[in-house]
Amino acid sequence: MKLNLKRLLLAPALAGALVLTACGDSGIDSADAENGATVTIETNNGEMEVPTDPQRVVALDNKSFEMLRDWGITPVALPKTLLPNTGFDEWREDDSILDVGTHREPKLELVSEAEPDLIIGGSRFTEFTGELSKIAPVVDVSALDDSEGGYIQGLKDQALALGQIFEKEAEAEEIVAELEVATEAAQDATNGESVFLAVVAGGKIDNGAGRIGRLLEGVNLKDVFAGDAGDVHGDSGLAPETIAQANPDWMIVLDRDSATAVPGEEAPQPAAAVIDAQEAFANTTFATKDQIIYLDGDFYKREGIESYTEAFQQIADAFEAANQSAQ
Repeated sequence: MKLNLKRLLLAPALAGALVLTACGDSGIDSADAENGATVTIETNNGEMEVPTDPQRVVALDNKSFEMLRDWGITPVALPKTLLPNTGFDEWREDDSILDVGTHREPKLELVSEAEPDLIIGGSRFTEFTGELSKIAPVVDVSALDDSEGGYIQGLKDQALALGQIFEKEAEAEEIVAELEVATEAAQDATNGESVFLAVVAGGKIDNGAGRIGRLLEGVNLKDVFAGDAGDVHGDSGLAPETIAQANPDWMIVLDRDSATAVPGEEAPQPAAAVIDAQEAFANTTFATKDQIIYLDGDFYKREGIESYTEAFQQIADAFEAANQSAQ
């Protein structure tokens, strides 16, 4: 049964409302927080005390990886399979960072072996929160589709919450501000045009609304299928001719194969090649006007606030360029 999750907006103006206390009866002993302090935040599992500036962190939520890296925080364990292909070689090749496997076959014994002060859970590892909580405090502030205010707001809340925990409030506020600037730019550049949200996997084009439909929260675009045709992980039978008949003005593409490609193995066919090969698209608006936006190749694994900031800026730039050409 799906939990009714309450979110707390951790805006900068409310930062002072977060309560710093000494470790007490919260279930966190003094070893969990080197400075002896905790911060009380609202998580997807309710309000909890979390040690500030934890020294040994297990990061399971892929949405947190880029923030931790950029803040100079190296996890003691994480699911290395979920690391984006670009920008994380140092973590991937560091044998001192334990690989806890995937959410399908997690190696919880390695999480315990890492002796964490804090576990950043949620996202793909949500169902293991109970077991993980027996090892160390688990904070789940991962953005959800039913986050209060929507997924994009959930990304902001997550960044601000992690900023409080790791004493990186200013950096978190800057990350949020960058997302807001990009979202505003995308909102201003779009004007109700129709769009097909595509996912390319296994050489097939399918409806990607289940994975990237969240982008519509920050733009003025209309999903040509309104999320009704197919799903993100399987072949829904959505034929290229069906897409062509809908004739969307734009296409935004998630290349799942690019993100899941295994280094050293034969690279899958790029999404652009799959789309270019479709004869059915020859006379569509998005093809004839070259109005196709390809998201970052690692988007499927990233999913965090940084990837959405980039995506909104991509959308803004593409639509501004198209608007200028039309003048």
